[in-house]
Amino acid sequence: MAEAIAAQPYPYPLPPLNQLALVIIDMQRDFLEPGGFGEVLGNDVSRLQAIVPTVAKLLTRFRALGLTVIHTLECHRPDLSDCPPSKRHRGKGSLTIGDRGPMGRILIAGEPGNGIIPALTPQPGEVIIPKPGKGAFYHTHLSDELQQRGITHLLITGVTTEVCVQTTMREANDRGYD
Repeated sequence: MAEAIAAQPYPYPLPPLNQLALVIIDMQRDFLEPGGFGEVLGNDVSRLQAIVPTVAKLLTRFRALGLTVIHTLECHRPDLSDCPPSKRHRGKGSLTIGDRGPMGRILIAGEPGNGIIPALTPQPGEVIIPKPGKGAFYHTHLSDELQQRGITHLLITGVTTEVCVQTTMREANDRGYD
């Protein structure tokens, strides 16, 4: 019998490790560092630094076990063709998506602020999923990556828990992932 975690309403059976992936959502400079999009929106980004050591420990353990690691980046094409106007204009901060900020154009693929923070830099072989929306499955190749690897269970972590993390969790559940 497989090991299980004590939980309610029933014990949760653990999957074989090769069916488990770590999904790290949007640990980007634009969201976590001063001068990025998160701060422009009025967030105290210093508070987000508290999760970095925990995410780094998870990442280190998954790497040590040779398990699948997936990083997501909320980002858009330079011409913003994949960014709906409603998303671009939401927030009404001093800068919006695509504007030039202290770390380059905000939430634009390839710009310095769009990169993952140094403490969690992806290693060769780790999956990077650029995503134009909140969820990691929307207009991405995440499903294909998971299917190719035989992944059935996801451990999801990251920033903007109430937005991108929860959206990804619900998208995963709708697709049959635990």
